[in-house]
Amino acid sequence: MKRINEDIKTGNFKQMYLLCGEEDYLRNQYRNRLKDALLNGGDTMNLSIYEGKDINQAQIIDKAEEVPFFADRRVIIIENSGLFKNAGADQLADYMKECFETTYFIFNEKEVDKRNKLYKAVKDHGYVGEFQEQDETTLSRWVVSLVKKENMEIDPMAVATLLYKTGSEMENIHSELEKCICYCIKKGKITVQDVETICTERIANRIFDMINYLATGRQEKALHLYYDLLSLKEPPMRILALIARQFNLLLQTKTLREKGYDKSTIAQKMGVAPFVAGKCMEQAARFKKEVLRAAVDDCVRADEDIKTGKVSDIMSVELLMIKYCNAAK
Repeated sequence: MKRINEDIKTGNFKQMYLLCGEEDYLRNQYRNRLKDALLNGGDTMNLSIYEGKDINQAQIIDKAEEVPFFADRRVIIIENSGLFKNAGADQLADYMKECFETTYFIFNEKEVDKRNKLYKAVKDHGYVGEFQEQDETTLSRWVVSLVKKENMEIDPMAVATLLYKTGSEMENIHSELEKCICYCIKKGKITVQDVETICTERIANRIFDMINYLATGRQEKALHLYYDLLSLKEPPMRILALIARQFNLLLQTKTLREKGYDKSTIAQKMGVAPFVAGKCMEQAARFKKEVLRAAVDDCVRADEDIKTGKVSDIMSVELLMIKYCNAAK
């Protein structure tokens, strides 16, 4: 990110940029900043955007060979193409080595394979920026800065509550924070109560709470959450998948913790934000490893039983929850 900021500031641009990683919000922000800087603010006549899996490489190269119309640069944006994951991007990879001097590429992809030929070509002749999920400290500072821009304040506990409800995806955080700002604009301060009143809680958080209830033997509360999700039209199979994912995260956490890894290393190995890893460490400590392994296996078995018609989806998830109530240490 620092490199891109410096390029924008100095105007010394690489001819190709690959923005990749899990954090969509940051990738899209930097895509827009690069686009505006390369086009001097608003020249869309020399902008071409290609998106999706069915991109014609020859067509892109033909466009790249066109001289920009009354401007210094032509900009081509390619998004969500899958060209950096699979073989078959040889045409573009070869073209990157001798790109037309007035044409600039911005690639915006969530997933890439660093062994990919196009990835190597862009890395050798341009710049690759990786945008991963941010840690809790960084996200907290960002939230506070957004609120300050509106000449408002936010309680520290309100920040923590917001992040718990939204998770670590910056797009989701930004959207929920905007709702809070609009709601509290007159009084100029956002409190925990405001966040509780306004913000939508992710289903993943409810699953986390559900397993907490199971771990502490509060079957009635766990089932109450389950019925709430059903009343909100959440499919039982999706709920089961999220329960399975959470038990699997806890099993991974338990295994990595036994090997002596700290929170940041566990987060990196599991591909989650550090504060998510911290919560998993707390929850995993309540279960024996064999219980977590059995829970993962039972989730797989429940999925098979539902798909083969042995038991209804609603009943299967309910039976699973009852079985693992009081299963903690």
